[in-house]
Amino acid sequence: MKIRDYMLGLGTGVIIGVLASQAAKKMDINKSAELVLKEIKNSFKQEGPIDGSWIYMSPEPFQKEAIQLHVYRGGISRIKNGQLEQFEFAADTKTGTVVDLVKL
Repeated sequence: MKIRDYMLGLGTGVIIGVLASQAAKKMDINKSAELVLKEIKNSFKQEGPIDGSWIYMSPEPFQKEAIQLHVYRGGISRIKNGQLEQFEFAADTKTGTVVDLVKL
């Protein structure tokens, strides 16, 4: 094997690695809104049946104190002890973690 062939292969590998790394950074790594809602509904179902649910499909910016991230906003309603309970939530788009939950 000639040194020229070796260097050409090495250079090609490095260039492909750099391009793949940059492409991976630009990819959207958000969880789908449907999956986030499904996970939140499963958490609520552990306490009883759910009456209804909704989620906005588009992420929006969220800030609480020094924390800034993008969230999906949604809501859950259920009947508990004969009373309607409604909740609104904000869930991190990357992890699906609920970062804000308000009982209405």
